Amino acid sequence: MASPELVGTAPGLRDRPAASSVLFVLSAAVAALVAALVVGLSAANALVLLGIPDPGPLTTYGLPAVRAIAEGAGVISIGSLLLAAFLVPPQRSGILDVDGYRAVRIASNAALAWAICAALLVPLTLSDTSGQSIAVAVRAPNFWSSIGQVELASAWRATAIMALVLAVACRVILRWGWTPLLLGLALFTLMPLAITGHSSAGGSHDVATNSLILHLVSASLWAGGLFALLVLARHGGAHTDVAARRFSALAGVAYVVIAVSGVLNTLVRIPLSDLFTSTYGRLVLAKVAALIALGCLGFMQRKRSLPALAADPTSRSALLRFAGIEAILFAATIGLAVGLGRTPPPADAETKPSLTEVALGYNLDGPPTFARILFDWRFDLIYGTAAIVMAVLYVVGVRHLRARGDKWPVGRTIAWLAGCLTILFATSSGMGRYAPAMFSVHMEMHMALSMLAPVLLVLGGPVTLALRALKPAGKDAPPGLREWVLAAVHNPVSRFLTHPIVASVIFVGSFYGLYFGGIFNAVVDSHAAHLLMNLHFLVSGYLFYWVVIGVDPSPRRVPPVVKVAMVFATLPFHAFFGVTLMSMDSVMGGWFYRTLGLPWHINLLSDQHLGGAIAWATGEVPLVLVMLALLVQWSRSDRRTAKRIDRAADRDDDAELAAYNRMLAELTRRERESQHGPPSPSSSH
Repeated sequence: MASPELVGTAPGLRDRPAASSVLFVLSAAVAALVAALVVGLSAANALVLLGIPDPGPLTTYGLPAVRAIAEGAGVISIGSLLLAAFLVPPQRSGILDVDGYRAVRIASNAALAWAICAALLVPLTLSDTSGQSIAVAVRAPNFWSSIGQVELASAWRATAIMALVLAVACRVILRWGWTPLLLGLALFTLMPLAITGHSSAGGSHDVATNSLILHLVSASLWAGGLFALLVLARHGGAHTDVAARRFSALAGVAYVVIAVSGVLNTLVRIPLSDLFTSTYGRLVLAKVAALIALGCLGFMQRKRSLPALAADPTSRSALLRFAGIEAILFAATIGLAVGLGRTPPPADAETKPSLTEVALGYNLDGPPTFARILFDWRFDLIYGTAAIVMAVLYVVGVRHLRARGDKWPVGRTIAWLAGCLTILFATSSGMGRYAPAMFSVHMEMHMALSMLAPVLLVLGGPVTLALRALKPAGKDAPPGLREWVLAAVHNPVSRFLTHPIVASVIFVGSFYGLYFGGIFNAVVDSHAAHLLMNLHFLVSGYLFYWVVIGVDPSPRRVPPVVKVAMVFATLPFHAFFGVTLMSMDSVMGGWFYRTLGLPWHINLLSDQHLGGAIAWATGEVPLVLVMLALLVQWSRSDRRTAKRIDRAADRDDDAELAAYNRMLAELTRRERESQHGPPSPSSSH
C-alpha cells in the first residue's frame, strides 16, 4: 500500500523536505546554547558549593545542553502527535492523510532523538552527582548499579526506554485511531522527570510536583503544537486554517495553566522577597518575562493570522512570521528552564522540615477527627481541578441544551455533580490529607473513588450529554469534538475494556494485585504512585459501572442477566478482600508509616484491620445499591418495550397479536390431526 506521504502531496512539498529538520536543529541549538550560558553564569559552581567536586566542563556544560535538546525533542514529538490526533483530519477511511502522516513521522524522529539524549544523560547525571569526570563515571565497576541509586539517572533511563518505544510505535501506525494513544504515551514519557528534581523534595512537594506536572504537560502541548503548526504551514498543509483555529483555543487554555502552575511552584520553592535578590529568583523573573512575551505573540497571532486564514486559507505569511519568532522564543525558554533546574533555590529559603513534612509534603496536626476530615482541606491540584472542570463543563452542556429548548433529566445532573463533589472531597479534604499517612483513611479514599464516585458519574450520562450538546462536524467538514467522542466509544480498545469479564477482572482483580501482590507495600511512599492509584480507582470503577448501569451508549450490548451476574459475581470477592485485610498479622507499608513519627498513630495493625472493615462495609453497600438501580432499569426497559408494542398494535390494529393467535390455532389443529387423524367428510356435516 502506498504511504500517505505520496498521496495528495501538495505542490512544492518535496521541494522543501528539510524545512522541519532545519527548524528543529535551529531550535535545539538555541535551547542548548541558552541552557549552557545560564549554567555558566549562575549554576556552574552549584555542586562545589554543596561540597561535591567539579566533574569537569564536559559534564558541567554538556549536561544542560543535552538536556535542553532532549526536552526540545520531546516537545516536538508531543506537538506533532497532537497535530496528527486532533488538529488535522484523517482520510474518510481512517488512514492518516499526508499532513497527519508527516506529523507522525516527525514525531518518530523527534522521539528517537529524545531517547538518544535521555540515554546520554544517564552517565552525565552520574558524573554530575559523583563529581567525577564522565570518562571515570562510565568506567566505574558499579556504573549499572549506580543508576538505580540515583533518582534522576533512573528517571532518564525510564525516559529513554519509553521514548524509544514511542519512536518505534510511530513508525508502524497508519490509522488515525492510534494517534491519541500515542499522544498519551508521549505525555506519560514526561512523568519520570516531572516527579524528580527540586519539586519532589522538601516541604509542600505534593503541591510542587502536581503543579510541575500541569506545567510540563501544558507547556509541551503549547510549544510542541506551535512547532507542528509551523511545519504544517511551511509545507502548505490543506487544513492549516482548521489546525490554527483549534490550536489557538488549546494555546489559550495552556497559557492560563502554565501561568497559574508556575506561580504556585515558585511560591512553594522561594519566598517573594528572594525573587529580586537571588539568582534563582532572577531566573524565575526571566521565565515570567518570556511567558509574557509568548502571550503577546500569541495574541498577535490570533488577531492577525487567524482572520487572514479565515479570509484566505492559503494566506500563511502572517502565521509563518509570528510562529517562527514564537518557536525560537520557546526554544530559549526551554534552555532557561533547564538552567533554572540546575540552579539551587536560595539558602535562606531552605528550612528544616519535620519527618512528616519530608515524607508527605505537609504536617498533620493530630489524629483524624470527624472535624478534621470535613474541614482540614489541602486542595489537590490535579484531581481537585479535574473535578471542578468536569462539573463546569457538564453544567455548560446542560445550559446549552436548555437554551435551544431541549430537556435534560435533573437526576442525571445531580448524579454527575455529586460524583464530582465526591472526587473533590476524597482528594482535597481531610480524607485526602490523611490518606497517605494512615491505611484506614487510604481505604476510605479508595472506596470513595472506586465504588461511589464512578456510580454517580456513570448515572450522569456524560457521553449522551456530549453527543447531544456538541454540533456535528458536517458531511464534508473535518471531524470535531462530537466525532472524537464517538470514535472513543466505538473503538476496539473500548470494546475490549467493556467486555463483562475484562471489566470485572480489572475492577476486582486490582484490589488483590495492588494490596496482596506487594505493589502497595513497595510504593506507599511515592506521591506519583498515589496519583496513579487514584486514577486507576476511578477508571476501573467507571468501566465496571458503565457496563453494569451505564446510561450512555456502550461499545457492546450486554444482556441484563449478564449485568446482574457481574454484580453477584463481584460481591463475594469484595467481602473476601475485606475479611482478609481484617485477619492479616503483617502491616502493609508499615516501614513507611513508622518513618512518619506520628505519636498518635502507633497501632498500625489495628489501623489496617479497620481499613479492612471499611473495605468490607463500604464495598458491599454501593454494590447493593447498584443492584437495585439495575433492577429498576430492567423494569423500566420492560415497560418501554411494552409501550412500544402497544403503540405498534394501535397503528396496525394489533396485527402482530392476531398473527400470533392464528399461529397458535394452526399448531393446535395440527396437533389434533396427528393424534386423531384428519376429520372425515361426514364429520363436517
